[in-house]
Parts: sequence; C-alpha cells; structure tokens
Amino acid sequence: MSDTPDTSLMDAFMEAEYIIGGHGSRKIKVLQEAFQHIDGEMYSDHYGSGETIEHFQRRMAEVLGKEAAIFFPSGTMSQQIALRIYCDQKGLKRVAYHPLCHIEIHEENTLKELHQIEAVLLGDKDRLIRLEDVQAIEGDIACLLLELPQREIGGQLPAYEELEAISAYCRERGIKLHLDGARLFEITPYYQKSAAEICSLFDSVYVSFYKGIGGIAGAILAGDTDMIKQSRVWKRRFGGDLIGLYPYILSAQYYYDQRINKMGIYYEQAKQLASLLNQCYGVSTLPEVPVSNMFHVYIERTTAEAEPILSRMTQQFGIGFTSYLNENSETGHCSFELSLGDRYETIPEDRLQSALMWLDEQLRSHGPKD
Repeated sequence: MSDTPDTSLMDAFMEAEYIIGGHGSRKIKVLQEAFQHIDGEMYSDHYGSGETIEHFQRRMAEVLGKEAAIFFPSGTMSQQIALRIYCDQKGLKRVAYHPLCHIEIHEENTLKELHQIEAVLLGDKDRLIRLEDVQAIEGDIACLLLELPQREIGGQLPAYEELEAISAYCRERGIKLHLDGARLFEITPYYQKSAAEICSLFDSVYVSFYKGIGGIAGAILAGDTDMIKQSRVWKRRFGGDLIGLYPYILSAQYYYDQRINKMGIYYEQAKQLASLLNQCYGVSTLPEVPVSNMFHVYIERTTAEAEPILSRMTQQFGIGFTSYLNENSETGHCSFELSLGDRYETIPEDRLQSALMWLDEQLRSHGPKD
C-alpha cells in the first residue's frame, strides 16, 4: 500500500484492495455468475410474453402483495407510466412528490415535456413529507408519490404510523398513492414489516433490481390488475417491450434469491459503521443511526481539504470509502453516500478501525473549522 498524496481520490478508490459499499464491481462476471446454472435450452421471453418473464412477474406480485406486476427495463420508465395512468384515470394532470424526488431532479423535466403533468413539490427539501404537507395541498391531485427511503436526504424514513396516516388520508380523498420503492427491500428490517405489508398502504409500487439486489438492471411495477393492464400498453408505447429482457430478469431473479434474506445483515452493518464514523472528529452521518443499509457521511471540511486526506487514507490502508465528494455551497462542508452490501463483510475489522483512527487524527490535526 503506497502513500502518494498527489493521487486523486477517484484513482485511489479504484486501486483500493477493499471497497466499503455495494456488492462488487459492475463487471461482466455479474452476468456470468447469474447464468452459470441456467439451462441454455430454456426459452427467453419474447416482447413481454413467455414463462421466463411471466413467472417472475407473478412471483414479484405475490412478494409485493399486489394483484399483478410487470417487468420494465428501468424504474424511470415504470414510474412515469404509473403517474400518467393515474392522471388519465382522474382526468387531472397534477401529481405531488418531494422536492428531491428522482423524477424532479434526475429525469430532465420528463413529466412536463412528455406528459404535460404538473408537479406539486411537497414540504421542505431537507426533511421528509409529513401528513400536514399532504393536507395543505391546494387544489386536487391525481397521485401522491412517496419515496422510501428518501435517498437524497440520507435515506431517511418516516415513522410507520405517519405512513399509515398519509395512506388513510389519500384513500379517503380518492388520491392514488404510489411508492417509489427502489430500495424497498432494504427498509423491511427497520420497519419489521414484510414488503407486502408496507405495499398494502400504497396503490402501486416500483422496486429496483440493481440497487440493493445487485442485478444487471430492471424494475418491477406492481398494482391492481387494471392498472398493470394499462401499463403493458404504455410499456409498448415507451419502447420498453424489447424482444428479450431475459438477461435482466434472470439476473434479477438470481441475485434476489442470493440477497433478499441478507437485508437485515446489511442494516446492522450500516449501523455499526455509522457509529464508528460518528466517533471521528468533524464527521457525522445522516441519519445518525441509519434506518436502512444506506446513509450519508458529512465531513466538516471543504472538498479541497478533505479529498487529499481521504485519498491518503485509501492508499495507506487499502480501504475505499468513496470515489467522490459533494460540497454544500452554503456550509462549505462535503459529503458522500454509502450503501452497504456483500463487500463490507470482507473488510478486516482491525484495518478498518486503524483507518478510522488515522482519519480522526488527521481531521483533529487541522483544528476546528468555522
């Protein structure tokens, strides 16, 4: 392990012997492993039909407690379609969601440009949506979208009772409630609820198969039979009915089986790591105690100050925490995100503790920041 301070954080991270987050590098071997025990004579799906895709859809509908489900190549596609269907059903092109919802900040104004749907941004960007925010909406909306966990603010989660209250309010007023459950399986240990129990509060749900599950790509949209029937039409309109989606489906199925029962382990490891990080000078996590396998790490330094320290730590101890830093323009402090998976258990505990002790000493040596 060399100690070259001029090496960039990205380069140091890429060369690290151990990586803190995720399941592993996104290399072709991820697909190779999933296909090792697949019968090569098995028929693939064909434009959305066939036992390969239909079996997986039936299985996921049952897991999520919904009447039906449909596999999409991307979650972005599935959620736009869900919101469009609800708007058409109500004859009202108006939906509500958090200011830092994926649709709002990562999808190039899609709802407006493709569907002419107006978005109502609920609550403050730095906190979760509350029942009072929903009750304060002026005018009617067709659908409310909730993201669990709320990724952009550290993966925070509302109390389950708050979810129940929001769900009841929406049902009383005929507002469809959709769950952005990209990381749904990862929150079941915190709530001590099954995926189906959580989804029972919602009319529909999207889940990702490349995040906590670690598949190649792909997503499931689940809801009632009529909604999924309409989704099939919209999937074709969006160009989502590829001639074959089987590489995504088979890898999703394989890694789901490998990891679905490990979500509790990832959650406990996240709490353990966050506790260690919070003991470092000038370092804090959000949430302080994680509520899933993901959380944000904040360092009371600018990116220019923190990056060389993290780069040296990565090189000296061979442990990569992050390849990037985001800087807050208001505070001047930087941050990064961690999501724990299979990689974490491979890291020698003594080396991890030594690295964090070194980080603590380095941050203390620079003194407090204004």
